[in-house]
Amino acid sequence: MDQRLLLMHQMMLGDAPRLRAYDRALEEAVTPGDVVVDVGAGLLALSLLALRHGAEHVYAVEADPATAAAAARIIEANDLKGRLTLVTGDARTVRLPRKADVLVSEMMGNLGPEEEMAEVLHVIARRHLRPGGRVVPRRLRTWLAAAEFADEGWGLWGGDFYGYRLDPVQELVAPAAQLHFFQRPPKLLTEPTVVLDQALDGRSPSRQTLRQRLPVTAPGRLHAVLGFFTADFTDDVTLSNFPSYPGCNWAVWVWPLRHTDVAEGDELSVALRRPARRDVRAVTGWRLECGLSRQRRS
Repeated sequence: MDQRLLLMHQMMLGDAPRLRAYDRALEEAVTPGDVVVDVGAGLLALSLLALRHGAEHVYAVEADPATAAAAARIIEANDLKGRLTLVTGDARTVRLPRKADVLVSEMMGNLGPEEEMAEVLHVIARRHLRPGGRVVPRRLRTWLAAAEFADEGWGLWGGDFYGYRLDPVQELVAPAAQLHFFQRPPKLLTEPTVVLDQALDGRSPSRQTLRQRLPVTAPGRLHAVLGFFTADFTDDVTLSNFPSYPGCNWAVWVWPLRHTDVAEGDELSVALRRPARRDVRAVTGWRLECGLSRQRRS
């Protein structure tokens, strides 16, 4: 198995808040005797949680053959062949022998939609979810906010490094998306704004407003626009990669901007551009267009 892939699963399994959110949501969603489909099952963490909460049978759908082979070892080691069926293939094309009471998936990218979770779940829900069935999570939102970094990441390339300038480095950085794990909380210069609101249960409308205006609400040094997600599981269980938390396996997307002083009343206009479908997961594929309108100063 590709060691990078194995390390990725290791990070996900070590993300305790992620697992707690799914555990609490599945405890509420699964009724003893239910049939559950785990979409993008990986190394079966969510399948095992569904069994823990009383699922009669889980169909674990995994597209990657190497990951599926590792998952098969877990099923055999735990003697779960009668309760957990591994299905290798694209969830949009597989055929399952039974209807499901619950669909569960963790296909959130760092921005939210990179792994096309909403599109995949809509297809499998139409084919395999019973009327009144539940989907976990039920909603996925993508947010943008302008920020001033603390002394890390893109914020380092400024004009005062022990009295010296590092800002010429800004000329070398392409205005393309970067992934960043924050070590210090950044200062938000605008309120976070939803640009993509995806209903994962297929029963509520989705909303896409990839072009937005971000009014500056706090003066500061504009360094970048951040992109992050929030997943809603139940009325009181949510999961987000920003603000970050210890052990979070998701980074935040950052679109660097030339360092610029901004004041309350200024406004950014931003437009998030999706990549071509084949490149949807590429870090640099999601483009951001950004303009700044300044309030007239007296």
